[in-house]
Amino acid sequence: MPTETVRVLVVGAHPDDCDLKAGGVACKYADRGDEVLFVSMTNGEAGHHELAGRELVERRRAEAEASAAVAGAEFEMFDVPDGRLEPSLENRDRLIRTIREFRPDLVLTHRPNDYHPDHRYTAQLVRDAAYLVAVPNVCPATPALDRNPVFAYLSDGFDRPYPFSPDVVVDVDDVADRKFEMLDCHESQMYEWLPHVEDALAEVPDDPDARFEWLRDGGLPHVEALADVSDRFRDALVERYGADGEDVRYAEAFEVSEYGRPLTDDAAERLFPF
Repeated sequence: MPTETVRVLVVGAHPDDCDLKAGGVACKYADRGDEVLFVSMTNGEAGHHELAGRELVERRRAEAEASAAVAGAEFEMFDVPDGRLEPSLENRDRLIRTIREFRPDLVLTHRPNDYHPDHRYTAQLVRDAAYLVAVPNVCPATPALDRNPVFAYLSDGFDRPYPFSPDVVVDVDDVADRKFEMLDCHESQMYEWLPHVEDALAEVPDDPDARFEWLRDGGLPHVEALADVSDRFRDALVERYGADGEDVRYAEAFEVSEYGRPLTDDAAERLFPF
């Protein structure tokens, strides 16, 4: 058990975003006894081709809670309509209060340049909150933090205006099975909506065990891309893990934002002790 608990907040736009990009490290933190909170900025009500409204919202909430439980994390969901997130003062204040109440050491979220407006506005809201979480006269009813957390971005494959450039790349092979179990909890996404979007719906097996193996083996392009992180940042893995880094299959990568506390060598050792 660690001598000092690390508190990690992952802010995603949708109920499955945290799991996809940080599910592995969430498992590793929780296994150490650290505290992990997943927050979805929207309720996921647009993420399906057949279901909609409260039925889909509650289904996705239950899926996300089950997934977080696999990791040993907690889950919260803002009741903001999927696809309609705005970088408003109301949403900023709510996020500031959430960050202050959880008091994280590390906050992970999307980068500002992303294909989905909810991802972009989540990134903007987190960046806008980054300084203000330590300003007492902003949202004064919720005590301000003594100092900013470290803020970092989740990996993506977008190149413009600049490509993702990680400061930390973590081997998650030892928890890869649990990460796929987390994704398996998101049935509405992994086996219905995303296959529909990616024209792979007919390929999804009916049997639960078979479809899990289909997901695990890269049947869904959206998930298959997770294995690309280790290849893209192989040099960083070798630098971190030595020769063992050559054999890493699954990794998660994080780029530190300038808007939070700097990631010093001491902070990196504490916040990413893997």
